[in-house]
Amino acid sequence: MVRIGKIVATHGLQGAVVLKHVAGESNWLNKDAILFVELRKDSQIPHFVASAKAASSEEYIVQIEDIDTVEAAKKLVGKQVYVKEDVLKEVSTNSPLLWIGFNMVDKTKGGLGQIADVVQAGPQWLATLVIDGKEVLIPLVDDILIEVNMRNKYVRVDLPEGLLEVYIG
Repeated sequence: MVRIGKIVATHGLQGAVVLKHVAGESNWLNKDAILFVELRKDSQIPHFVASAKAASSEEYIVQIEDIDTVEAAKKLVGKQVYVKEDVLKEVSTNSPLLWIGFNMVDKTKGGLGQIADVVQAGPQWLATLVIDGKEVLIPLVDDILIEVNMRNKYVRVDLPEGLLEVYIG
């Protein structure tokens, strides 16, 4: 599963929701698609899309089957939304969201660990790793990225000197 975005608001009186996503293109979500909503931590519940309309390149207005009131839709607001990896692969093969679970390898330090999550902060993507029990954010920018190997599932980077020391002393 890949986190694609989150439900940010309700829309209208029939229980539709606004899904803010990071997939980029606005034609990947269709009727009968399955969105997995994280109602509780590590619990992704499948929800079937009754209809979806792109509101922008970052938002969809989605009607979910069996959600037909504003009250029911409000329970989904703020919840993270996931899709199966193959849905995202159809959208973009170079999305950093696909790198979750990949190993990150630094040019000089070697293996750093597995990418636990990828988040977008403005226009920039950040990889989250846990190193020596501490959460570390690595910017995924062209100056740092050397190679992304989709087959062997690793991301090779050349980290600036001192970046890791900021986190782990």
